[in-house]
Amino acid sequence: MRNSTTRSRRNKVALYFALSALTLLSAVTGLLLGAAELSLGDLFGALRAGMGSRTPEALILWYARMPRVLGSLLSGAALAVSGAVIQGVLSNGLASPSVIGVNAGAGLAVTACAAAGVMGGWRLSLAAFAGAFAAVMAVSLGARRFGASRGTVILMGVAMNSLLGAFSDAITVLAPEVAVQRNGFRIGDFSAVTYPKLIPAAAVILLSLLIISTLTNELEVLSLGEDGARALGLNTGAVRTLLLMLAAALAGAAVSMAGLLSFVGLMVPHALRLLSGGEARRLIPLCALAGAGFVTACDTLSRVILAPYEFPVGIVMAFLGAPFFLFILIRGKGGHGRA
Repeated sequence: MRNSTTRSRRNKVALYFALSALTLLSAVTGLLLGAAELSLGDLFGALRAGMGSRTPEALILWYARMPRVLGSLLSGAALAVSGAVIQGVLSNGLASPSVIGVNAGAGLAVTACAAAGVMGGWRLSLAAFAGAFAAVMAVSLGARRFGASRGTVILMGVAMNSLLGAFSDAITVLAPEVAVQRNGFRIGDFSAVTYPKLIPAAAVILLSLLIISTLTNELEVLSLGEDGARALGLNTGAVRTLLLMLAAALAGAAVSMAGLLSFVGLMVPHALRLLSGGEARRLIPLCALAGAGFVTACDTLSRVILAPYEFPVGIVMAFLGAPFFLFILIRGKGGHGRA
């Protein structure tokens, strides 16, 4: 028994190290590769020279690659953790920010901000959070009010996505100048990430991740179900609302930087549950690492697959995510089995 426990602990430690190494490799590769490739010598030289250097290598690193890689790392971590939290709160393995309308709510808020001339900063991040939170609360309250099954929650999310998408389309009709910007936003893209966009979103993401890391025990208890959580003395209403607010803040901040990236919050938590089990105290940091590395690797691939042209990263993720979603649906028998 002790040998089995020791082996399990070693496997989980090895998983942490493997994901950390892959995330670091994805970040370094993202800094090196692109339309203009940098060598490791160029990279270290530009890092030593700092942001004040005007050499071509330093300009490429600090003003093109660095904000893009940091944005992809933070967005990936945010969306993966947001998906894990939403799945735990709703007790539904098929739920994720993109599936139940959370990303669409943030997208509607960002589209409205663009029409009003707000293209970055704290106002954009706060608006994205408000849109995401409104969407996730609507689905959550609807599921509780009507006693919805897992499959019904997903259908509610599909309806929410359609409704919020219709509102966003209406805004682009009324403000045609937003339409060109929204095309890239709907697909998902990191090419427009700048420091004014990155800094406020990064602050929201890091603070939300820090708070969630202190609530993993509550998330674990909440995943037992309403009755079980209450029997253990948990204030389910307050904890659920707080966790959904944090999940919405993560998704909203990611969307404000990169647009509507699909399936990250579904694939990463699901895969890691298979590898490490469902304990929230392990799942949350693993999701942050894996999500960051996965999105950064996909963004780098999108830059080199048709170089010197760029392939939108959202399309790469859709090609990977849609078959995975179908696999989960078939494996879970339409969402009514154990997903």
